[in-house]
Amino acid sequence: MNINVMKMEECFRIKCPLSSASLPSVMQQQQQQRRIFTAALLALVFILAAVSTTEAGKKEKLEKKAKKSDCGEWQWSVCVPTSGDCGLGTREGTRSGAECKQTTKTQKCKIPCNWKKQFGAECKYQFQAWGECDLNTALKTRTGNLKRALHNADCQKTVTISKPCGKLTKPKPQVSEISRT
Repeated sequence: MNINVMKMEECFRIKCPLSSASLPSVMQQQQQQRRIFTAALLALVFILAAVSTTEAGKKEKLEKKAKKSDCGEWQWSVCVPTSGDCGLGTREGTRSGAECKQTTKTQKCKIPCNWKKQFGAECKYQFQAWGECDLNTALKTRTGNLKRALHNADCQKTVTISKPCGKLTKPKPQVSEISRT
């Protein structure tokens, strides 16, 4: 063999990392890199499609909210108990608006049985102690301050309640022992 040919082969082996045996593996690496690039590109396309679909959904939701704003606020009636004057019951709600799908609805409610009904079944008051008995009217009174109102009920801030004093104790006349005899 020629020395120049040997040197070229040796030079080829040293300088060029590719040999005829490693040529198929390089092609396999290039194909694998193309597959990875294609997969990454497809994943990017799917992500962009998902983001654009989400944005379209948000726009639709905003448009639906804008349409709902045409509807008025719900106005609720007082709670009507199912039986008696307290306990579980229902209330009717109405609202106005030409574009509203629902303008009336019924809601469950409850009237507590320990509340004073004369001030409204949906108004709760904190009462002070009973005052002294008024001898002219034979009544004693106390004042209550609004503690809580259910379902935005229209309640008075303060109320006054009266009740009979009960037995009035009159001082008994002192009987002397002399008159007994």
